[in-house]
Amino acid sequence: MNIRSIKASDSLSLSLIEKECFSHPWSKTALSDFFDSTLNFGLCAEEDGALCGYVGVTFIIDEAQISNVAVGGKFRRRGIAKMLIRSLIDESVRRKMSVVTLEVRASNLPAIKLYESFGFTAVGRRKNYYTDPAEDAVLYDLKLSI
Repeated sequence: MNIRSIKASDSLSLSLIEKECFSHPWSKTALSDFFDSTLNFGLCAEEDGALCGYVGVTFIIDEAQISNVAVGGKFRRRGIAKMLIRSLIDESVRRKMSVVTLEVRASNLPAIKLYESFGFTAVGRRKNYYTDPAEDAVLYDLKLSI
């Protein structure tokens, strides 16, 4: 398994992972536009030339805001999301960020367990933030020592 920076040519593969993972997936164009911005950054997991998953983030001043974490169905339960999050935290420390933030569906217990294993703490809630189905978002922060 190789963790590397996302390239523009990855947009199609990323959009297929999005469709598999989310009720409102980002399109190929939306992903391409997101990663074209100098504020945004992404890491992907690649195995034998196939993209397995990715994490996207926006770096604003001293804050890293995770936009998406997604792993394709046939690659789940292999620790890929954990590798991506660890690599993103390392990159955030390298860039001297003071906090990493994210939001997650309240019912996504596997993701919540993963985030909490890294020391993320719940700091708030957005009522009915998600649709299809309607659900609250739980806001998480990870304070970094820089």
